[in-house]
Amino acid sequence: MQLQGIFTNAKWHDICALDDIVAGTGVAARLNGEQLAVFNTGNGIFALGNLDPFSGANVLARGLLGDIAGVLVVASPVYKQHFCLQTGRCLEDPEISVPAYQVRVCEITNRILIRAYTE
Repeated sequence: MQLQGIFTNAKWHDICALDDIVAGTGVAARLNGEQLAVFNTGNGIFALGNLDPFSGANVLARGLLGDIAGVLVVASPVYKQHFCLQTGRCLEDPEISVPAYQVRVCEITNRILIRAYTE
């Protein structure tokens, strides 16, 4: 029963306009006191936690986007680990991951919305 209550706290949060993120790049955003990295690959919008677990720095939004064997990734600008944009899993060390968030673009306003849990 407790789990059901947790899931009902998930809400969609307005982050920015789609046009605010140039295709092929990412930006940092703040939500619920945490930094997020929001990416526009040109083929979709993705959001991960911005904190690089290997360096401890909030830098993933500045990473390079790419494709490794069909997996869309961001390469950390510090130590170059690759994180899957869909799952947050590190390709070099699958035991390590960053949070991955659900993302949608509102068709009416063209704004990026991210689903996250609130307290």
